[in-house]
Amino acid sequence: MKIKAKKSLGQNFLIDDSILCKIVEIGNISENDIVLEIGPGTGNLTEKIIKKNPKKFFVVEKDKNLSNLLKEKFGNKINIVNDDILKCYNNFLFDTPIKVFGNLPYNISTKILISMIKINNLENFFKEFIFIFQKEVADRIMANENTKNYGRISILSSWRMEAKKILDISPSSFKPKPKVNSSLISLTPKSKFDNCINVKHLEHITNIFFNQRRKMIKKPMKLLFNDFENIANKLELDLNIRPQNISKKKYLEISNFYKNLV
Repeated sequence: MKIKAKKSLGQNFLIDDSILCKIVEIGNISENDIVLEIGPGTGNLTEKIIKKNPKKFFVVEKDKNLSNLLKEKFGNKINIVNDDILKCYNNFLFDTPIKVFGNLPYNISTKILISMIKINNLENFFKEFIFIFQKEVADRIMANENTKNYGRISILSSWRMEAKKILDISPSSFKPKPKVNSSLISLTPKSKFDNCINVKHLEHITNIFFNQRRKMIKKPMKLLFNDFENIANKLELDLNIRPQNISKKKYLEISNFYKNLV
């Protein structure tokens, strides 16, 4: 079966064997693990995961032609779900935490990550996410305050996950070659975090702040709070700084303050 990558689905198949081996190596898959692969494509990584003999192995592939190809190649060695991961990720909340791998489509990678972050008791269902992102997105996930890449995804990710950048990947490692570099990141759900946070509030707050990231924070504070000057004093916030100058911890404080007022 001849397969042509679909631009509409953000398909760029990973073909670099050394990178594929690295992904499986850091995944440290055992025979007791339940594994989920998002967007397996033509099955290059799938094949290497199968060799590790996980207890159960699920793949989610939206493309019907690719799903059929995977069935031809691997048969009953994998459980194929022909669906959009954004519509079915809740189907993988098992009693045992699972490991998730994915060469994520660039156009929905942040949506996938945020959907995972929003899962209640995330750490009970997932051991680790090993994802390939567009490098620009990976840099934003890893960013700290006072840097140009710092933003809402940096704050949301760090609240619920420990992120570790493994390596950057050049376009030549994919077919077809993307126009941008990629990065491999490991994300581990935190067992200790501020569980008083309402994730919808944190999303709302970071959206308002970073929609005008070059402006001083007086305007977003005014949008969020009626008595914004008094609240800024209580939060020890200088209204003349910019959104990227506020620490991740401080955004959590703002979110908790907001939650108590709405």
